[in-house]
Amino acid sequence: MADWTKIDETVKRWIQEAGANIRASFAGSLSIQAKSNPNDLVTNVDEETERFFIERIRTEFPGHRILGEEGQGDDIKSLDGVIWIIDPIDGTMNFVHQQRNFALSIGIYENGIGQLGYIYDVVHDELYHAQKGLGAWMNDTPLKKLDPVPVEKAVIGISATWLVDNRHFDQNKLVQLAKDVRGTRSYGSAALELAYVASGRLSAYITMRNAPWDFAGGKMIVEEAGGIVSTLSGGEINMLTVNPVFASAPGLHDDILKKYLN
Repeated sequence: MADWTKIDETVKRWIQEAGANIRASFAGSLSIQAKSNPNDLVTNVDEETERFFIERIRTEFPGHRILGEEGQGDDIKSLDGVIWIIDPIDGTMNFVHQQRNFALSIGIYENGIGQLGYIYDVVHDELYHAQKGLGAWMNDTPLKKLDPVPVEKAVIGISATWLVDNRHFDQNKLVQLAKDVRGTRSYGSAALELAYVASGRLSAYITMRNAPWDFAGGKMIVEEAGGIVSTLSGGEINMLTVNPVFASAPGLHDDILKKYLN
């Protein structure tokens, strides 16, 4: 049986070490490559950070499996056992162009159930973290349980990509939502936007396409803060595939689903 307290302490130590390495990289030069398209970037720091965690997990927890964005982990076909889902740098474009608005994200799941979640804002040294049944924190401060928010007072995270003509969704539904809420924001990092939902900095986050490493850590943290994470139809998230993701404070989740998404 996994000792989640020991694993939690170990992960936090590794995250701090990895974060220091990432900050140190700011002074050096980056090797930048494109993956699926010219805007889908990966750097040597992404790959080195993923390798940093994989090497330590293999040594410390050899029975655990790893799903990493940069493909250096295992070929995961099922959610059996303990799986680490890692995004070494979520928001690589921001990392390359701004050295801001990116995060390290880790979700640890056992037989498909989230046990530990981490999102580390490297630049601001803010670690959002959660353990199943024990709540969520930002550094050493517990996050308050999220209160319901009416649509007209909501600030939602959404990319402009989904407010114009696209092949994934009828943008007109979201255009109306964007008009009705108090404001919209886009940070270019799914992990950070989920962390902001958990902490109340955002009321909701909506996207059409997130991979498991984008949301694995954030899903845990939002849910432990009392929020809801689902697909755009209100269904369960598939932890092994790309999903549309809708994370929100309670109350607001139902209101947006009924009025704008279905």
